[in-house]
Amino acid sequence: MSKTSKAYREAAEKVDKERLYTPLEAAKLAKETSSKKQDATVEVAIRLGVDPRKADQMVRGTVNLPHGTGKTARVAVFAVGDKAEEAIAAGADIVGSDDLIEKIQGGFLDFDAAIATPDQMAKVGRIARILGPRGLMPNPKTGTVTPDVTKAVQDIKGGKINFRVDKQANLHFVIGKASFDDTKLAENYGAALDEILRAKPSASKGRYLKKVTVSTTTGPGIPVDPAITRNFAEA
Repeated sequence: MSKTSKAYREAAEKVDKERLYTPLEAAKLAKETSSKKQDATVEVAIRLGVDPRKADQMVRGTVNLPHGTGKTARVAVFAVGDKAEEAIAAGADIVGSDDLIEKIQGGFLDFDAAIATPDQMAKVGRIARILGPRGLMPNPKTGTVTPDVTKAVQDIKGGKINFRVDKQANLHFVIGKASFDDTKLAENYGAALDEILRAKPSASKGRYLKKVTVSTTTGPGIPVDPAITRNFAEA
């Protein structure tokens, strides 16, 4: 939906920019303001009170969304031997080692997440400049460098998402589809916010959640009250 289109303007008029919505209200309004022509993705954008240039203020982590994302992620696994077979059995979409690395060097990036067994990381490091900027580089902190490839694949296929603050101190992540029930979207939102609050760096001073917006890929941004998550209220 073009931001200059009549449909977008009409959708934007339904959002009161002067108020902060609860997560459930935002989920409901996101669905109402989404294009009915497609099952749009519901996204969250957060401005954090951190300085990502400083190593002790990096925010990253993972969360298993209780209701998934509405999309079955395509998973690549760097593994050999028995671990490769385990990955295939778990439902990985592509499994390999040197052959997969060469394929990626040639431009192949048709996957949403990558997992590696620890013994493969020296090789995977050769394509860090390709995977890193796209958020696809396996990392022990997100559970994607692990000998337990079965669990890692199943977690991602089941709705596990990664979050990482960017250079402008923003976080972006998906909480589902516009076809989801309002409550399921709100519960996915709450699960994600709980983890983001847990990931608050001790070096971060002042307000941590500065601004939160929910939107669909086809709709306007909806401002959400940062103090209302689910189990946690920001201190």
